[in-house]
Amino acid sequence: MSKRRYRIRNWRDYNKALIHRGDIDLWFDSRSIKRWYCTQKSGRRGRSYLYSSMAIQCMSLVKAVFHLPLRGTQGFMMSMSRWLKLPLQVPYYSTLSRRQKKLPVKLSPRFSRNGPLHIVVDGTGLKVYGEGEWKVRQHGYSKRRTWRKLHLAVDTRSHSIMASVVTTSDVQDNEVTDDLLDQIKGDIAQVTGDGMYDKWPCYKSIEGHKAIAVIPPQKNAKIKQHGNNKAPPLMRDQAIREIRRVGLKNWKVAHAYHQRSLVETAIFRFKKLFGTYVSARLFGHQATELFIKCCALNRMTKLGMPDSVAIV
Repeated sequence: MSKRRYRIRNWRDYNKALIHRGDIDLWFDSRSIKRWYCTQKSGRRGRSYLYSSMAIQCMSLVKAVFHLPLRGTQGFMMSMSRWLKLPLQVPYYSTLSRRQKKLPVKLSPRFSRNGPLHIVVDGTGLKVYGEGEWKVRQHGYSKRRTWRKLHLAVDTRSHSIMASVVTTSDVQDNEVTDDLLDQIKGDIAQVTGDGMYDKWPCYKSIEGHKAIAVIPPQKNAKIKQHGNNKAPPLMRDQAIREIRRVGLKNWKVAHAYHQRSLVETAIFRFKKLFGTYVSARLFGHQATELFIKCCALNRMTKLGMPDSVAIV
């Protein structure tokens, strides 16, 4: 079978959206300028924050999108303030680094209005430090290679990142399913994942959110609860029975399992725009850095996405 080809129908609008991603007004907007300073007192001992969380997030977005270091971000924002003739003080780079550890970040996804959500989940690794890929291919890797895992939940209609979790490299994808689904505000109709999510806690978490789990069982999967049981049927057992009856390929087509590739596309888009590494060195800062990049990616998808159609 030849590979299916696609054609973009809204290339003109999508091209404008790609150009607008580099517009500084998108990242340094009037809403951030109006709320630049913190007006609420912390209620604790010591001096309250001078700059609001929105100001710190604004600078963090500029840092992530334009690939700037901390000191370069401060200089860039100072020049922007002079160019726009704004009476704003720019946070020092050490303040930006210190506040980034506990910065609350909202992903602000674009919700689709066509009923409950179809969520696809997956995870990927991002390097903290260690050898490059060429050195590893030639000479192998050492013990100093360190990774962080970014777990994503993506809506299949809007292509927005609905939830994200950052963990160390020893945490499996199926262990954070509950944390991802708890972040999503709205009804969930279906959650699709690969075989890594074929664990009973995942099914229990998805069932708790009143959604259908579309996860391919293992080849040696066995039915846990037989049909003569009075308890409600288990979703995994129903999937095993249906696969035995119609086959795995037809089961995937019937349940739109192949839309799971959209989360892999979102991961590819993330790494293509922001790189495959994390620049921060402390875990709290690393988590905030990745959340900021997810927020920036959602802003970019809101500008416009390609509308592709298969060529017959």
